[in-house]
Amino acid sequence: MRGPSIGPRMNTMTLWHISIWEFAALAAAALLVGFSKTAVSGANTVSLAIFAAVLPARASTGVLLPILIVGDVLAVLTYRRHAHWPTLWRLFPAVAAGVVFGTLFLVWADDEVVRTSIGAILLLMAAVTVWRRRAAAQDDEPDSVATRTGRVKARSYGVLGGFTTMVANAGGPVMSMYLLSAGFRKLGFLGTSAFFFLIVNVSKVPFSVGLGLIDGHSLLLDAALAAFVVPGAFIGKWAVNRINQLLFERLVIAATVVGGVQLLLR
Repeated sequence: MRGPSIGPRMNTMTLWHISIWEFAALAAAALLVGFSKTAVSGANTVSLAIFAAVLPARASTGVLLPILIVGDVLAVLTYRRHAHWPTLWRLFPAVAAGVVFGTLFLVWADDEVVRTSIGAILLLMAAVTVWRRRAAAQDDEPDSVATRTGRVKARSYGVLGGFTTMVANAGGPVMSMYLLSAGFRKLGFLGTSAFFFLIVNVSKVPFSVGLGLIDGHSLLLDAALAAFVVPGAFIGKWAVNRINQLLFERLVIAATVVGGVQLLLR
């Protein structure tokens, strides 16, 4: 059952009016969050589509955020030694600007606009992911963050990543594209993205609380769902060196497109 917006706030009591099948879908999405954080960053766009389909679009971003933070903590514990901090420091100012823009958008947008925006962002992220894979195969000398071109790229991706992560928790594909184009190998990629999203997602909490997207009711639902993130993270850690990533990315892209179209047509 979906509740209406009350000013800029969402009546999160409506989050309890979900069926056992809807809760099962959210639990599967939480499992995928854990998997994506320790195996294939950006795969949680599927989780985003599930949350936005089961819950009111605005409320879904607030419920999903603590779940993502749990996954981020697990990823940091797993890959903390592989983070590249110079890259992170270059990204954060631009990301902060993007988060502010995203917050202002959420103040203005109603549930229908947010749902449509999430759908459009999902389709954009699917297109970005396809482009990223092709560019990564062709780019023999990625731009360094120390060059002017690299700094411009970092700022551009940072603003877009901050906006998409605030509005729809969908910054994963943007940052995945940037880190791959910057020449990161698997462990460096996972370690850097783990710290990046932990810091960014924690910084979003006050904004989400201020918008009424996180409160006691939503956190109780998060507590029930967080238990499913842990096994997902362990599965991801086990699978990271075994998974057929090409096939998995194709499935993620397809699922993301389906989720985006579904949200746009509702």
